Order: sequence, then structure tokens, then C-alpha cells
Amino acid sequence: MTERRKILVTSALPYANGSIHLGHLVEYIQTDIWVRFQKMRGHECTYVCADDAHGTAIMLKAEQLGLTPERQIANVKAEHEKDFAEFLVNFDNFHSTHSEENRELSNFIYEKLKANGHIASRKITQAFDPEKELFLADRYIKGTCPKCKMDDQYGDNCEACGATYSPTELINPKSVISGATPIEKESEHFFFKLPEFQDFLKTWTRAGHLQDEVANKLAEWLDSGLQEWDISRDAPYFGFEIPGEKNKFFYVWLDAPIGYLASFKNYLSKQEGVDVEATFNDYWKADSDCEVYHFIGKDIVNFHALFWPAMLSSAQLRTPTKVCVHGFLTVNGKKMSKSRGTFINARTYLDHLNPEYLRYYFAAKLSSSVDDLDLNLDDFIQRVNSDLVGKVVNIASRTAKFIQKSGGTLSTTIADEALWQKFIDADAIIAGHFEARDFGKAMREVMALADAANEYIAAQAPWSLAKEEGTEQQVLDICTLGVNMFRALLTYLKPVVPALAAGAEDFLGETLSWNSPVAFRGGEAINKFKPLLTRIEKDKVDAMIDASKEALASLEAQVSAPATADSELAKEPLADEINFDDFAKVDLRVALIAKAEHVEGADKLLRLTLDLGGETRNVFSGIKSAYQPEDLEGKLTVMVANLAPRKMKFGISEGMVLAAGPGKKEIYLLEPHSGAKPGQRVM
Repeated sequence: MTERRKILVTSALPYANGSIHLGHLVEYIQTDIWVRFQKMRGHECTYVCADDAHGTAIMLKAEQLGLTPERQIANVKAEHEKDFAEFLVNFDNFHSTHSEENRELSNFIYEKLKANGHIASRKITQAFDPEKELFLADRYIKGTCPKCKMDDQYGDNCEACGATYSPTELINPKSVISGATPIEKESEHFFFKLPEFQDFLKTWTRAGHLQDEVANKLAEWLDSGLQEWDISRDAPYFGFEIPGEKNKFFYVWLDAPIGYLASFKNYLSKQEGVDVEATFNDYWKADSDCEVYHFIGKDIVNFHALFWPAMLSSAQLRTPTKVCVHGFLTVNGKKMSKSRGTFINARTYLDHLNPEYLRYYFAAKLSSSVDDLDLNLDDFIQRVNSDLVGKVVNIASRTAKFIQKSGGTLSTTIADEALWQKFIDADAIIAGHFEARDFGKAMREVMALADAANEYIAAQAPWSLAKEEGTEQQVLDICTLGVNMFRALLTYLKPVVPALAAGAEDFLGETLSWNSPVAFRGGEAINKFKPLLTRIEKDKVDAMIDASKEALASLEAQVSAPATADSELAKEPLADEINFDDFAKVDLRVALIAKAEHVEGADKLLRLTLDLGGETRNVFSGIKSAYQPEDLEGKLTVMVANLAPRKMKFGISEGMVLAAGPGKKEIYLLEPHSGAKPGQRVM
């Protein structure tokens, strides 16, 4: 047994603006497995996380939903915690960046940076929405590309020609939020002097804190020269106000990583008999001998491996022991897709499948590299059924009944000492793979042992021996070794499939521990074996994919067919009453369907070009099941003309056509009288 380590582990903070999906879960499952392994080995390992709860996007989302930002982030936090818990991600503490601990620590670190001369201020000019009275990030501005003249392009790059530019270069720019034409406005901003840490970061990134491929990528950025980092945003903004500055707020990425410290401090405050400040400082002082590990995706490396260690260094705090970077998730070899049903939310998966299937499959494919991980659904079914059900659980199901027939007590004899020694010798190898986050290698070692166990049992055939006279002890010895091999396998798998291990512990009548090589257990009673895991059925996976598609269709139906016929009131009661001023904000216009066409790769969408009497709009509508494009061209309809544009996979949708009906073939576009003209307001 090695010396007991003190380890603090974090995963990247999920943004409090949406649901957890399987892509997110690659990271949280990976981290949870590593933490469970460290705890099983007897180390003091604490796993903290939090929702990333600040920023303009959350403020606008809350406004859209008619909620306060505080209520919105509380709702999302509850959803996140429920999903994580059901995927057996066992945080010691899950907090929020919108907390007093985070406010205090953010102010403390900022004041340290400022006192050390690492904060600069200067005036900059930005795009400003004069109606919303809000400075606009590039993604909140749309206009015509200055290079290729394509309409509906965002403020930083053109999706049509790939050109990059500043928002001020857009032709006819519009605020995505209000539709107003942005103006240029000057404002004072605060900057972290990142270039002053150039030499420190060149050394730090090569000191073993990162995977080699990550350090190599960062070297490219370091060699090209670092820029000062804008750490402030102007009001209105949901976040923490910068101390001493009116209407100036910390940019979300300044206080987000500080949320790791805040969550840890919040955790300590809940522990009885703990000196919070002393323990916190023990982990975060510059010369701490504790360990800190951050698990993150490769898309946020610059924040965690450049900005974050530089900030910590300036504040005289310790830097991470390791930043463990992983790749993205693909499904069936392609980027996750809503239209294909492979953009799967955690809740959709949980509604159809056992979470440990996914935990095992991810573990079987995870390595310590930054490579992307592919969830091949056919391989997923085959591997889980073959490995967990067909190999591991099968060992216990084939042997336990013979022990029960012999009285339920294990033999004290090791029937094949050479085979059992293989299981003991594998302990250090498998533990080494877990420590290095090479879970795929660990799973291969475990399954090789499972194969050896099954081959032994098949060769010994206790079911045949049991039919012969005088073989009772031999059968008991064989099956006792089988049960012990099963014990060892579940010990090695416990960080990956803790619920399956708990079921095995009920059967074995013991708690499986892994702080030393697994000892042979004999002369003790075990309980009656009960089935521990069922096979994955393909129809369950298909149902999950269909449910993901239906979720997208439901969203499209909300955009395309929000109205219902009067006869359907019993099925769809009227919404809550609104006042006239609320209704007056909705600008309904007559529109001519100038063009209708299929959308390649979309099962439910048609692309409509709508003429508003001199101005055209591009709208995607989920009405393909009820209409052919040629049936629509030349018809009049009604659209919501002042709906904020929505970026979709296939392009930007600039409004919403109105329809009634329950869906599928029963969708009926609203058609005004033929005397109406495109562009006329619906009163």
C-alpha cells in the first residue's frame, strides 16, 4: 500500500443553459471512474463540480422564459444533478458559480492580480444594441457577408465562404436580440496581462501537467505570442460586479474556474470538525503537497492551461497537478446529429437503457490521449452483451448454484493455483492503467481474465461432474474458484459499474475493496445468486434514437404549428391569459410562399422562401409530412415576422409560419383570404 494521497478532482462546469447530453457524459463518467478508483485504493480523494451559471446567454434565456436568472439556473441545476446521479456520477459536492464562496474568491483573486500589476484598463469600441441597451458579442449580430455577400451571417465569420471579419464589416448588420441596427459605442474594459506570463507558461506547459499533444498545441499559441485577455463585461450582465467598478462585471470565464475552489470550500463548510480555512489553504497554497486534477474537453484547453495557471500564479496559489484533456464524442462515426437522432440527452438515454451499459462502453474505449471517442451503437450492444453479461456475470451464474447445492459455503481449497495467481498478478497492471486513465487497457486486461475464467469453467464442466458419484468436493472446489475469480473481476470493475458491483456484493455477502491484491476467500457462506444484469435489446436502442428524433420534431412543431383547432380544446387547453400589450409585441404578417424546397438530410423540414412584399425571409418549417413543396408555392400564409432568428443545422430560420393540427399528415397552414397582400399586418 502506497502512502495515502490527498487528491482534489474537478470536471469542467456544465453551462446552466441546457440539458446534459452523452457528449458531456464522456467527461463526467471518465472522471467519476478515476475518482472511484482512487477512493478504492484508500486515498483521500474529493470530487467537486458546479454549474457554470453566469453570462449573457443565461440572462437572455431567463428573460425569454419569463424567469429571473436565479430561478432559471436553479431549475437547470436540479435537472443536472438528477441526471448525474442516475448515471452514478458521484460528486462529493455539486455547487454553483453563482454563490457567495465564488464571489468572495473571485474578488480575492482579482484584487491579487490587480495588486501585482497584472490588470490593465483601456477603452474599446464595440457593437451596441440601442434598443436592448446591450453590448453585443459577435454571435448576437447578423448581416450580409462583406466578402461573398451571403445574407444571414454572424458577426465573426461567414458559414458560406469561410471568411472571417469584425462585426463592423458586416453589410446591414442587425442585432439578433432585437433586430435593431447596432451602433458603435466606447466603453472601458479590464484586461489580464497574459503576455507577462509567456515564459512561465512555456515552462509550465512542458512540466508534465499536460498530455504531450496538448502541450504541443499550446506551444503553437505561445510561439505566436499571447494577447491580453478581456476579463470584463458591461451591464446588463448576469454575474459578479467587479469590486470598485460600477456596472462592470467579471467575464464568465474569469469566475468559472474559480468555481472549482468555491465548490471545494463549500464542501469543506459542510464537514463536521473541519477547519475550513486551514484545509482549503492546505490544498491551494503555492507549495501544497496535495494534488489537483482537472478533467476537461479539448475545446477549453486555452482557458485551463494558459489563463488559469497564469491567474493562479499571479495570485500566489498552486497550479493544477494535471489537466487531463479528452476528445469529443461521435456516434456511429459522425458528429452527433439531432436529425439522425444521435444527439442524445442524458434523460432520453435513461428513459430507455441502463446507465452502466454506457459507463462500461465508454471505459472500454477511453484512453489517456485526446482522441475522439466513437459510440458505435451496434458495437455498443455487442460489447456490453458479450463482456458484461456473457463473460463476467456468466461466471457467477454458472457456478453459484452448485455451491448452494453443497450447503452455500465456499471451499477452502484453491482448485487451480496457477490460474488464481494470474488474477493476483493482474492487480498491479490493471491499477496502473486506471491511474494513467487508460481505462480501455484496463478493460482489456479484465476481459482477458474473464475469458480465462470461462475457459477453465467450461473445461472443468462442473455441471457434468455433478452427475457423477463422489465428485461433490471437486465440484465445490471448481465453483469456489469460479466465484473468487468473479469477485476479483468485480473488484477491478467496481469503479466502472458500481451498481453491478453492489449487486455482486449482496450475492457475496461482502464489500469489495481494492487497497491490496484480492485475497482468496474460502470457508464462508455466500447468498443465493440472483440475475445481476440483462442484455441490451436492439429495440431499446432504436426506441432511444426514435425518442431523440421525436424531441426534435416536437421542437420543430412548436416553431411550425403552435395553433390548434377549436375542436381540440379538450386535448390542448387554452394557455394562460395575457394582456393586450404582450400580444401587440407579436408582429403577424401575410407572406407569399415564393419558393418551397426539400432540405437535404432533414426528415421533417421544408425550406420556405417567404415574400413580405419586397423583403424575403428564409424559414424552416416541420411540415414535410403534410405538404409537397410544389403544393405550397404561390400560396399566402401567415408568419411571425419579428421572431428572433434561430440558427439551425441547415441554416438560419428567420421567423415562423402558423399552422394548426396534431402533427404528421394533419398539419394545416393558415391561409388568409386571397385579397390579402404580402407584407400586410394581421390585426
